[in-house]
Formats: sequence, structure tokens, C-alpha cells
Amino acid sequence: MYFIKPPSLFKGISFTLFLMCFCAEIVAQSNDRPNIVWLVSEDNSKHYMQLYESGGAPMPNIEALAKKGVVFNNAFSNAPVCSVARSTIISGCLAPRVGAQYHRRMQLAPMPDGLEMFPQYLKKTGYYTTNNAKQDYNFIKSKAIWDESSRKASYQNRKKGQPFFHVQNYGTTHEGSLHFSEKQMQENNKHELTDNVLPYHPNTKTFKYTNAVYRSLHTKVDAQMGEFLDKLEADGLLENTIIFYYGDHGGVLPRSKGYVYESGLHVPMVVYVPEKWKHLMPMKAGTRTDAFVQFIDLAPTVLNLAGIKVPTQMDGKPFLGKNVSKSDLEKRNTTYGYADRFDEKYDLVRTIRKGKYKYMRNYQPFNIDGLFNFYRYRMLAYKEWQQLFDEGKLNEIQQQFFKPRSPEALYNLEDDPHETVNLANNPKMTPILEELRGNLQTKVKSMPDLSFYPEPYFLENGLENPVAFGQKNKTNIAELITIADLQLLPFSKAKKRIKKALKSSDPWKRYWGLIACSSFGENAKSFFKKAEKIAKTDSERLVQIRAIEFLALNHQPVNKEQIINLLKNASSKTEANLMLNSIALIKSTQPDFNINIPKSIFDPEWIKREGDLVKERVDFINQNK
Repeated sequence: MYFIKPPSLFKGISFTLFLMCFCAEIVAQSNDRPNIVWLVSEDNSKHYMQLYESGGAPMPNIEALAKKGVVFNNAFSNAPVCSVARSTIISGCLAPRVGAQYHRRMQLAPMPDGLEMFPQYLKKTGYYTTNNAKQDYNFIKSKAIWDESSRKASYQNRKKGQPFFHVQNYGTTHEGSLHFSEKQMQENNKHELTDNVLPYHPNTKTFKYTNAVYRSLHTKVDAQMGEFLDKLEADGLLENTIIFYYGDHGGVLPRSKGYVYESGLHVPMVVYVPEKWKHLMPMKAGTRTDAFVQFIDLAPTVLNLAGIKVPTQMDGKPFLGKNVSKSDLEKRNTTYGYADRFDEKYDLVRTIRKGKYKYMRNYQPFNIDGLFNFYRYRMLAYKEWQQLFDEGKLNEIQQQFFKPRSPEALYNLEDDPHETVNLANNPKMTPILEELRGNLQTKVKSMPDLSFYPEPYFLENGLENPVAFGQKNKTNIAELITIADLQLLPFSKAKKRIKKALKSSDPWKRYWGLIACSSFGENAKSFFKKAEKIAKTDSERLVQIRAIEFLALNHQPVNKEQIINLLKNASSKTEANLMLNSIALIKSTQPDFNINIPKSIFDPEWIKREGDLVKERVDFINQNK
């Protein structure tokens, strides 16, 4: 190392001035980029907030922020559960395209080739990046993503003049906060029971109390966020900091978190942009916008605000920053949603919403929303809802949660905000139905959507590079989707093509052919004999269990010893759990079906801890009900 020594006083003054100017330029460059803060509350849709709904919880700090910012009336998580929603956010990618769609992951997926988690791009350009503290990504995480991620992480630890991106997470409204006991509910009288019970919920004391507790938690989390905002102001940072508030997905009363109804996807979002940076906000402060924004858009938006080019591998697009106009934003009226496995409970549902109309595609419509999930059913409200259904004490709308669904549904959310009236069979709605159906079919095929391969097959064959695997098998995935869409035809028109699928040498075509059979129920009874043969002789265990599922759901005899042998030979806990989902469904919908599955047939590692998915599923199946 060496030092430059000026040869004269004049030159020394010149050199000092040079250094001062140089340092000032660095600080100026730092100040030429905004600080960005995310305030994130967990498990809350927009439906429980006074800012959005009459009778919602008052949140004075967020409401005050909204008066100086913009309220997004149509902000959506693409997924209704933590890890999938957060994986979507951190990558800017649709989770079923990149292998991050299962909650919780059995194995972590790599990020797409050439793409980094978006805070890394901020960090490379001089931002101080901090996260306090939840991550919950389904991706392999680079150590370079955050300068600090912990419960102590703070923007205050940055260098002087350094711009920062900070995420502050709040778990106050998380689902676990509603796992109180009957005794606690009886003893706690501080909550005034609310009459704001949703139409698909039973109007009982338990649901009124749960609603009241949940609303009170919104006010509590608002106070916590207010303390953070006060700290920002005390640090003199409010006028150089863009602030986002949003919920990480919907929730959290029954039929919200984990489900792609609006209660699971439609989240609150408020964005405050100070005067200095108002040129980056296409709307005026103190207004609301009906423009649609999705979680895939968050990463591109932050990068755009920071003046960083958005990677082409991201699926989202910016809704703030340079080159985003108000007219462009107001044209955005579409959002896409996905639901797959949540803990031990499997499903495959995709949604597309355009304006006030929402199309929902249930690819396994014989599944019931209310199928037991050990974490969901820790909530008294879930337990009571199931009990009232078993006792025949629910009305038609309240019963829907425990009954098979239609393969497709269409909702007019302006008239039916809680999605209880399916318009798919209304002839007047056919043009809208066909448009949205076609849009969704194009979406799942173009990605392509990796969930049309069973999860254990994908983990074994595609996890190393999910995007490349999807592109390599894009034609095959499209063929599987076409077989799945036979459910949308009258059986007389679908029968010949189902027969062809069941004879295919491709096991996953046989797999989807059997799912189509189960969707048609008794109408597909001409395939009972074929299903019996497949159940006994197919080379693929997952195809065999789908054949057994089809037969059992239609009151046909099945060999229970064969079921146990299939489970015994499962090559992974993921395969075992997928097979167990079919058995749990049969048990839940066929009262006369009983089976006892010995835990001794499984690898001890799969069942040794509370919360292990195989253990929880077997315990449910084996209980006498």
C-alpha cells in the first residue's frame, strides 16, 4: 500500500477538494436511489380489514399510510400458503413452472439457471439488504441474498448513506394464533362476539369468537407496524423510503389459507411513495386503484424502483417505477392462482381471474376441500365445522366444503364475492366460461405446469433442473393436461379417449385417465373391469392406487391387503404420502370403508416425529370414527 503525498500546500488543498467531491458523489449516487421497506403481515386476506370491508378491523397506522399512499384494491398472492407464496415473491416466478409449488417442500429446488433471488441484485448494486426474519423458501438459498436475516436484522446497521431494502415480517395474525382450546375460549371473555360470519361458515359461537379474536389480532399487528414506522420517522428516513404493506397470502379462518378462493389469494396492499420519489408512482397519493397486481410482480417492481434491469427469467412485471404508466397499469385485470400439496393434503387446482369473473379448475374434483389436514384441524372452528357436517346440521352452502366439487367453476365476484354460486352450467355465461377456460389451458401448457407429473416422479426425475425438465417434457405435459381436460366433456364424448389413455404405455397417461374416470364417477362404470386389472397388474404403484381410488369411491370392492402392500413398497415418503391421500379421501367420503395400516411397514424416519406427514396421515386413517 502507498499514499499520495501532495508536493505543495496548493496541491494539497486541491487533492483534499478532490477527495471531498469524490466522496460527495458517492453519497449522491446512494441518495439517488430510494430506500425500500416491506411490512408483511402473515395469513390475512383483505376481507378482515376496515380499509377494505365494512365491519373489518380498524388498522389506524396502515389507514394513515394509505392516506398518503395508494391502496391496491386488487392485489393477489399467486398461492394461498406461506412457502409457495414466498417462493413466488423471492424469485418473481410462477411456482409450478420452477418446481416450488409444494408446501412444505420435500426437497429444495434450485433457482432457475441464470436467475438469483432478487435481493442479490440489489446487494450487488450497493443496497444493504435485511430480512426480519421469516424466509420459508422452497429454493436452495444462496448465502449472498441478505446482509442479515434474523430477528435482530435492521437497516440501522448499514453504512452511512447506503440505500437499503428491508423486510419486516409480523407473525401476529398467523394461523397458529387461532389454535386456542375450548377451555381458553370459555375463559376468555374480553372479545366481543362478532356477527360478521361468512356465509359458508356456520353461524355459531365458535365461529363468532374466532372471527372476533382474528380481528383483534389485526389491530394488534397494526400497532406493531406503527412502532416500526415511528422508528423510520425518528431516524429521518420517511422522506427517502418507499414503503409497502401487504399480507403474505390469505387467511386464516377455515376455507382461506390453503385454498384458492378469494379468501386465500386476495390480499391487502398499500404503497407509500414520498414526495421525492413520486415520479416513480403512476397514481396520485391518497387514492385507490383497481389495477391487478400479483406476487410475481413484487420482485420486478422493487428492481425497477432501484433502477435495476428485470431478469428475463422472471414471470412478473413491474407495477411501479420507470416506464410504468397509469394507463398501462389500469389495463391490468388478470391474476393467476395455484394450489397443490399443503402438508399431507394433496390437491391440484388452478385459477384465473379476469376483472369480476373468476374461473377455477379442479383437476381432481372428487377431492373434498375439507379433507383432514393435521395443522388446519388444530383450529376449533375446523373441528366444529366437520362435526356439524357429520351431524347434518349445515345448510347447502355450508356443506360445499365437505363435498366433491365440479371440475370447473365460474364465479361473478361482484354478485358473489364469497364464491358460493357456480355459474359454469349457466348457458348465458358460456362465452366468458370458454374464454377463461381457454386462457387457463394456454397458461398451464405454456409454462409448462410441472404438477401434472406426480410429485415423487418429479422429485426423482426433474428436481435437478425443473425449468429444463419442463421444457424437455413440454409436449408430454400438454398431452397429460389434454387427458385431464376430458373431465370437461360429456362422458359419451370422453369415453373413447379415456380408453386410449388407459391403454397407453405412458404410466402418467394411464394415471390421468383414471383420474378422469374418478371425476365421472358412476358414469364411468364401464371402466370398472379395466380398473380392477390395472389395480392388480400395473407396473406403477401410483397408477395402481389411482385405480383403487376410482373403484372405492364408486362403492366397488378393493383389496385392502394390496393397499397395504403398495404402501409397504413405497420408494419414498413422498410416494407413500401421495398414496395415503387417496386412502384418506376414501375413508372420509365412504363411511363403510375401514382399514388399519400398520406403521411398522414404513421407514421409521417417516413416522418418528409429530408433524411427520406419513405419521399424521396414518393416524387419521386408523382412527375409529
